[in-house]
Amino acid sequence: HVHLVESGGGSVQAGGSLRLSCVASHTRYCMGWVRQAPGKEREGVASLGSDGHLNYAYSVKGRFTISKDNAKNTLYLHMNSLQPEDTATFYCATDWNSCGLGPGYRYWGQGTPVTVSS
Repeated sequence: HVHLVESGGGSVQAGGSLRLSCVASHTRYCMGWVRQAPGKEREGVASLGSDGHLNYAYSVKGRFTISKDNAKNTLYLHMNSLQPEDTATFYCATDWNSCGLGPGYRYWGQGTPVTVSS
């Protein structure tokens, strides 16, 4: 089992920035950020493979950056130029087999809410 705890969510005005953090039991596997807006399906935002391969959703490319600090067992999501359509609960997830922007991760955090006002 991999334990994941997100933090860093909050309320921000359009154009603002936030940094989400996810402290994990370890960061050896593929790790990703997935968000779910109210009334919508979960949407993969970004992933970072164990080989360093990066993958971003088209809607966030150029605005969001995923990174990790293995020494701190922490995954980050730097979010810039936030827009109201980015409002969602953001989840950190990891898996030894699944990777990318799909919902097929085995382990999930509890989520951290992000609200962007216009």
